[in-house]
Amino acid sequence: MQQEKVWEAIAASPKFQQLVRRKRRVLSGLMLFSICYYVLLPLGAAYAQELFSRKVWGPLNVGLLFALSEFIVAWGVAVIYSRVANREFDAMAAEIVAEAEGVMK
Repeated sequence: MQQEKVWEAIAASPKFQQLVRRKRRVLSGLMLFSICYYVLLPLGAAYAQELFSRKVWGPLNVGLLFALSEFIVAWGVAVIYSRVANREFDAMAAEIVAEAEGVMK
């Protein structure tokens, strides 16, 4: 019962709400970028066939390289999020936990 009240106090705190807003902003931006990038592949295959079929090296063409670049983008998004989370979110969460532990004592 005590923990529920502590959680309600944490959820109502301005610092927690700021953390949630910041995470939502970062995640929304990364997701929007990812979705736009991934949608470019079928759009390019459908409407830019001349560009996507252009040979780059041997059997590799622009379309295949673009498709493979989506793996790089996915890893890049993961790296960006982890860096932001380690630098900002973890510090904010630790501060919130420390305050909550002070209230529980």
